Amino acid sequence: MGRLFGTDGVRGVANADLTAELALGLSVAAAHVLAEAGTFEGHRPVAVVGRDPRASGEFLEAAVVAGLASAGVDVLRVGVLPTPAVAYLTGALGADLGVMLSASHNPMPDNGVKFFARGGHKLADELEDRIEETYRAHASGEPWDRPTGAGVGRVRTYDEGFDNYVAHLIGVLPNRLDGVKVVIDGAHGAAARVSPEAFARAGAEVITIGTDPDGLNINDGYGSTHLDRLKAAVVEHGADLGVAHDGDADRCLAVDAAGQEVDGDQILAVLALALREAGGLRKDTVVGTVMSNLGFKLAMEREGVQLVQTAVGDRYVLEEMKEHGYALGGEQSGHVIVLDHATTGDGTLTGLMLAARVAATGRTLADLASVMERLPQVLINVRDVDKSRVGSSAEVSTAVAEAERELGTTGRVLLRPSGTEPLVRVMVEAADIEQARSVAGRLADAVKSALG
Repeated sequence: MGRLFGTDGVRGVANADLTAELALGLSVAAAHVLAEAGTFEGHRPVAVVGRDPRASGEFLEAAVVAGLASAGVDVLRVGVLPTPAVAYLTGALGADLGVMLSASHNPMPDNGVKFFARGGHKLADELEDRIEETYRAHASGEPWDRPTGAGVGRVRTYDEGFDNYVAHLIGVLPNRLDGVKVVIDGAHGAAARVSPEAFARAGAEVITIGTDPDGLNINDGYGSTHLDRLKAAVVEHGADLGVAHDGDADRCLAVDAAGQEVDGDQILAVLALALREAGGLRKDTVVGTVMSNLGFKLAMEREGVQLVQTAVGDRYVLEEMKEHGYALGGEQSGHVIVLDHATTGDGTLTGLMLAARVAATGRTLADLASVMERLPQVLINVRDVDKSRVGSSAEVSTAVAEAERELGTTGRVLLRPSGTEPLVRVMVEAADIEQARSVAGRLADAVKSALG
């Protein structure tokens, strides 16, 4: 059996891979591991539990709450809120643990469990390993040490979480958004209420799409992985920009007034220069990943900003930021971390700060984003392959070497297994889009042939 925890918690098809029993067992294990680590010492432990609108989140939330309470943890149920809201509330309320039920941008049948440590930070890998080991030991029959009587956890609904989180977002903005018209695509997800409310309270004129979740329509044709409707709406309404979230709203992509996409690299470039102007870009450094567009790196070099690159995954960006004291980091996919105001990627905060820059400068988003030129980049997801062998296959290595020889110094190749899905991502950058497509297609065929 493979490792349960991926790069972003435990995910799978709800009620098939991710069952109520698994969610309950992991929650009990998390409580015991954190107790053994001394996290609960000297006080009664408290956990914040939230979810996105997926139908399966209803029974999985019940399982997680039951598991935590059975292990002696008091639970604050915050309901449907973004992942960064659960992280923020975990820290703001002084909770010992946060739990978010979401599969982010994945399709509706999937769901996931993500744990946050005290302060709202993602759990360290070693703690996740211990939780998994503990869960497996007890799943095979080892009995739990269970509290009884007054020792069991109590459960209550915490409705104030929505307003507390929105107030936090408004409070950290550098300026208001008066005069800015924005279209928000909530992906029928966790930000369907939060994001429009935050933008409106900040002074923006707000138009919404994808903000009617019914438990089944999350990410279905809307959100950061489906930008066509947002592009059309921005143009139709004459908006200054559009903002698209994913299902759990820890990411944000944007659209300019002409309906052109502004990706995570461009957003990072805009915010990096804004932060530096305000004196908040510590060490004049921004953190990206190996997937960052080469054009982003060149733009930052030209502007005198250092780019530090990590492995793909916002958790690795965050680790680098925390270790070296950097203020800004993120991914091309739209995970942007502003560490002074958030402990994880926050799509609503990112969108607000981008709109605030438009409002403050009076410049269009297209003009601001033109600080960098995106080099042609082609990404192909090769599905239903043995992703564990991508680094050891001789056939794949030969194909990569041939591609790198063809591209020379004008491009690059990156192959990596997905941390959350059974696929390998093939990325090729080149000066010419047709060359990038051709090389990426040949590499994808080689990966399918070798690993399929």
